[in-house]
Amino acid sequence: MAQEGFMTLSDQLLNRITAGLVAVIIGFSSSIALIYQVVITLGGTPDLVASWILMLGLVMGTTSIGLSYYYKVPILIAWSTTGAALLISSAQGYHLNEAIGAFMFSALLVFLSGITGWFEKIMNRIPSELACAMLAGVLVTFGIDVFNFMNGMPLVIGLMVLMYFIGKRLFAPFAMLSVLIVGVLLSWNMGHIDTSTLHWKMSEFAYIAPVFNLQACISIGLPLFIVTMTSQNLPGIAVLKAHNYKAPISATLNVTGFLNIITAPFGAYSINLAAITAAICMSEEADKASDKRYWASIAAGVFYIIMALFAATLVGLVASLPQALILALAGIALFGTIANSLQQALNGSQYTEAAIVTFLVTASDLTLLSVGSAFWGIIAGVCTVFVTRKD
Repeated sequence: MAQEGFMTLSDQLLNRITAGLVAVIIGFSSSIALIYQVVITLGGTPDLVASWILMLGLVMGTTSIGLSYYYKVPILIAWSTTGAALLISSAQGYHLNEAIGAFMFSALLVFLSGITGWFEKIMNRIPSELACAMLAGVLVTFGIDVFNFMNGMPLVIGLMVLMYFIGKRLFAPFAMLSVLIVGVLLSWNMGHIDTSTLHWKMSEFAYIAPVFNLQACISIGLPLFIVTMTSQNLPGIAVLKAHNYKAPISATLNVTGFLNIITAPFGAYSINLAAITAAICMSEEADKASDKRYWASIAAGVFYIIMALFAATLVGLVASLPQALILALAGIALFGTIANSLQQALNGSQYTEAAIVTFLVTASDLTLLSVGSAFWGIIAGVCTVFVTRKD
């Protein structure tokens, strides 16, 4: 009995660590190219990219660990991927110092949103079915891309999918770990991974003095705030609600906004609640017991810090992995979450039509006023509720 209990505990620890590791690998590699391009667009150097990753990793790691442990909820903090994509275009023509000032302005707006509590009040009035539908809409593209990427790497990704289902059937606790190992080993053997240019190098902090330019704050800071709230924090909250966690919305905005103000001069352009990678830490693969899954986010926080300390080397290492491999790994890890989200969204309640509208709009490529489909999906769903409800 004692040996069986030890094995069960070991399996749980491995599940949590694996979920945290997969979340960090996916989050780090899926958007590192965007951050690199932002720095270059602003006139920075590759060494500055490593500095930004160093600060982002440290602040994301410490906040993920602190918030998850304090609230006993799997809260994962990430950089704003959509924000980075936005900055590539909106930051053109501005100096690096002016951009830093705009980052601090955006972070201040996030902090004020938490202090006033208005964002949390709005979120608490949205039916959970719509939150689940929006989550499914955000994630479904990743699931579809698993099979889209088979065009380029049919053997690697096909065997990864097969290994996932075999693992779920025969050794569920190690399913995602086996998928990761199979994907990397096959890619290595087939020559898809090139590590010839890798070299050891420690990252260093680089302070950039902010310059507060009104035009930069309006052109860079305000859109960054809107995108971070609607395309990052909103889905992040939806993930928590979809998994039946009480989200400490205002407190999280307070912490991330305040720390973002302080760390922006070192390259932390925007931090927020994670959505896609957070869903990995909230799945059954992370832990069968939902009240223990916060340890997966804590594990992810530790890996974030490790990533930060070796950012200069890891930037090159992750860049050597095929992008198709990373995104396929993300999609496979989210199969269960997509299915559960759709099931909860379309559970035969009075919000079924509103939920399907939310799902379809969110899954689309709709972008209005530089705001992504996740925000408009919720808006469309709420409007459908008001139009179709029977008083």
